[in-house]
Amino acid sequence: MIIVFLAGASRGIGFEIAQILSQQKITTIALLRNPESQSKLEALNIQVKFGDAMNEAELVTAMKGQSVDTVISTIGGTSLEGVRSDFVGNRNLIDAAVNTGVKHFILITSIGTGTSSNAIPASALEALGAVLKEKEKAETHLCQSGLTYTIIRPGGLKSEPATQNGVLTGDPTIGGIIHRADVAALICKCIGNDRTHNQTFSAVDKTMVYGDRTFEIFEL
Repeated sequence: MIIVFLAGASRGIGFEIAQILSQQKITTIALLRNPESQSKLEALNIQVKFGDAMNEAELVTAMKGQSVDTVISTIGGTSLEGVRSDFVGNRNLIDAAVNTGVKHFILITSIGTGTSSNAIPASALEALGAVLKEKEKAETHLCQSGLTYTIIRPGGLKSEPATQNGVLTGDPTIGGIIHRADVAALICKCIGNDRTHNQTFSAVDKTMVYGDRTFEIFEL
């Protein structure tokens, strides 16, 4: 039985993941900083643990003794102290995963990060440069951690219903748009999928690719 530890479950892609895992009856532990989203997650039969991704000791406490197989992190943004969690929070999650014997870590970053820097318009790269550098540091830390990893870089995000057109590609030059619900579906298909191990993917809607380019799709 797979046990998933989900950071970022309160909203966006993270909550979409929580809903899918609930439907699939996969045992899921959600990390929350505060109780605002506790009731809606528990209504999905998801266990809630409290802790701040900016505090590694709290993460170890939340993960320890839970027999977690897979950590999924969708966290990002600015902490209450004004520090971005894109690197520091993810670094702490990665280190806590190492310290508690987690097998697989799925990290969600963004197209434009690292080797995909040329896949987004120059104006977007300039505007998001500082954030993307933090995400790249998190990717690097994960790759060097010794954990089995999967890195997924979604394109521009929309909050509309799933289209079922979301795909993964290993081509870092591909950019485009994708709905959050479709990203979540792709992430969930990576759980327990050995073929995605130690791989970095871009995630786009195949009908909304910049430049209408052809590319190789990774079949899940």
